[in-house]
Amino acid sequence: MPGKTLVLSLVATAVMFAAVPALAAEISPDEYKAQVEPICKDLKSKEKILEGARKNVKTGKLTEASRQLLGAAKALKKARTELLQVPKPAEDAVRLTKWLKGVKTEIELLEAAGRKLAKGETNGASKMIIRLQSNARKTNNLVLDYEFRYCKFEPNKFI
Repeated sequence: MPGKTLVLSLVATAVMFAAVPALAAEISPDEYKAQVEPICKDLKSKEKILEGARKNVKTGKLTEASRQLLGAAKALKKARTELLQVPKPAEDAVRLTKWLKGVKTEIELLEAAGRKLAKGETNGASKMIIRLQSNARKTNNLVLDYEFRYCKFEPNKFI
């Protein structure tokens, strides 16, 4: 019996030490915001990629507009990859996962619109842009509680 008691106490101790890193990894919503805002701020600095995209489409410079949209998609994809590395607060993990899924959809829509513009399909690209703007509003609304300053994607400003 003394052997069983020793084993049980060792197992209990091991479980306690294993739980400590899990508790230490837990972050608050404020800490999450502090970690993701610099990533998004860097992305905002790259918004100049999209400047003039609407004008390029209206003036028939579809190849240039296509490059702009594909460049924006690439920058957003890089930022999303970095955002995925940030641990999420447990109480908001589901909502933040949905938010990041919405960002993925925005990337896909930007890429689709860029490809359509490259082919000269302005109507198809317009449909993708409308879907992009709608998705961006829904995605931004998911994280209103965080009051992000930089982590809001607003394609209607450019396209």
